[in-house]
Amino acid sequence: MAGHSKWANIKHRKGAQDATRAKEFQKLAKEIYVAAKGGDPNPDMNPLLRLAINKAKAANMPNDKINNAVNKATGKNATEDYEQIIYEGYGPSGIAIMVDCLTDNRNRTASAVRSTFTKCGGNLGTDGSVSYLFKRVGLIIIETSLSEDDILEIALESGAIDVKYYDDRVEIITEDKDLTTVQAQLEQNNIKEFLVAEVTYLPDNYLSLNKEETTKIEKLLEMLEDLDDVNNVYHNLAD
Repeated sequence: MAGHSKWANIKHRKGAQDATRAKEFQKLAKEIYVAAKGGDPNPDMNPLLRLAINKAKAANMPNDKINNAVNKATGKNATEDYEQIIYEGYGPSGIAIMVDCLTDNRNRTASAVRSTFTKCGGNLGTDGSVSYLFKRVGLIIIETSLSEDDILEIALESGAIDVKYYDDRVEIITEDKDLTTVQAQLEQNNIKEFLVAEVTYLPDNYLSLNKEETTKIEKLLEMLEDLDDVNNVYHNLAD
């Protein structure tokens, strides 16, 4: 299972996030809030909260903002009520897209997502219209000086299902439920820095388009990612 496009998208998003850091922190705080409100406020006892906090730290979100999000969710005045909704659709040239949202207003979010697809020549589909083209997995990306054999042994012994070793990184794929277990095993082997550690959707296959078609898709993806209620956008566009 390849991860090239996912990594390219991560780098691309990080460049955009530098210019819109406050907005990104707001989205991360919402993710932390939902994870904390739905389970134990102790990240050691709440894998979803731990993942959300680690994701926020990887984006250099200040600790006080992280703590505020947890405290807000677990306090007496925790009145916000977000739900996760995944919208599915096709962009120009038949690129499959999944839009992962956290929202307190389903109608507002659906309208914004649908409008964005339409403006860019895409179509919002029904549930299941493109999700069958993706697998929900755990994705860990690290930089390490360990050999490929060492990483492979550690990862597979801890329950990983695939490992890809590149010049600048190692990508480890897990079952979604095993992500935190594999990450903890890596940490026990002195691998502490994670570029990415998240549950994500990876496509079974990637589609290659020409430059003009790719530009149209990238515009749609950027507009979707810029929506306030959108946390992640997954697609099967190749590099």
